[in-house]
Amino acid sequence: MSAILFGSIGTIADTSELQRQAFNQAFKAHKLDWCWNRDEYLTMLEKSGGKNRIADYADSIGQPVDAEAIHQSKSEFFQKSLAESQLPPRSGVVETIQGAKSKGLKLALVTTTSQENISLLIEALHPNIQATDFDLIVDASNVEYPKPDKAAYTFALKRLGEQSDDCIAIEDNLDGVEAAIATGLNCVAFPGENTTHHDFKKAQHLVDRLDIDELQSFLAASRSRKISSRIEQQGL
Repeated sequence: MSAILFGSIGTIADTSELQRQAFNQAFKAHKLDWCWNRDEYLTMLEKSGGKNRIADYADSIGQPVDAEAIHQSKSEFFQKSLAESQLPPRSGVVETIQGAKSKGLKLALVTTTSQENISLLIEALHPNIQATDFDLIVDASNVEYPKPDKAAYTFALKRLGEQSDDCIAIEDNLDGVEAAIATGLNCVAFPGENTTHHDFKKAQHLVDRLDIDELQSFLAASRSRKISSRIEQQGL
């Protein structure tokens, strides 16, 4: 294993409930009588993209809205919450980052959220996690298309100078898994509180806590399976 690619800010800290609350604050600010409860929001999270989520919901109830303006307000509320919060890192994340650095592995945060969201999250997690822990941070400004498109991962691998077979992607949502698999990465699903019920069958491994030794064992096993599959296909 040469690199670990964290696929979203949600793989570092569970921000999902802060996001849902920010949506509801934005709806109120725009004088909408919408209120997304947790059960509704869990279903919506099967697809990425907050602005699209707003537009799709508006279409479903036949109410025209300015999705972009509402999403901008949501981002502002979310960023305010991040700045004021005492977010803990997710289970095993700090130890995995420390273990990877001690083994000389590269670390990247490969998201398609805004640079400001990333900066505020890392500031909220300081000193447990710092921007300097990562060899590369990818945000929305680096790519044209968000996940499930593979652009963010393709960009990251090129910048890191790594091959997909040698790296592990950590993802907490289905679109992220799609992007990782499309890039040829070995994908570990690490669902958060609001995505734990999603069907992560396309990921090669599923965990509820990160552990550097387990990640290395997973990659070794994945390589062995690929080699065995090639041998079988060649009839050797």
